[in-house]
Amino acid sequence: MRRFAMKALFMVLNFNRAERERIDWDRIVIIASTAVTFGLVALYIFGKSTARW
Repeated sequence: MRRFAMKALFMVLNFNRAERERIDWDRIVIIASTAVTFGLVALYIFGKSTARW
C-alpha cells in the first residue's frame, strides 16, 4: 500500500509539473503573438501617418 501511495504521489507531482510547463508555453505564445500584432498595428499607423504606403 505504501508503494502504491508513493507512486500515485509522484505521478500527480509529475503531472502538475507538466501541466505548469504547458501553461507557461501557452502564455509565452500568447504574449509573443500579441506583441507581433501590436507591432503590425503600430507599423500600419506609422505608415498611414507618413503617407508612404
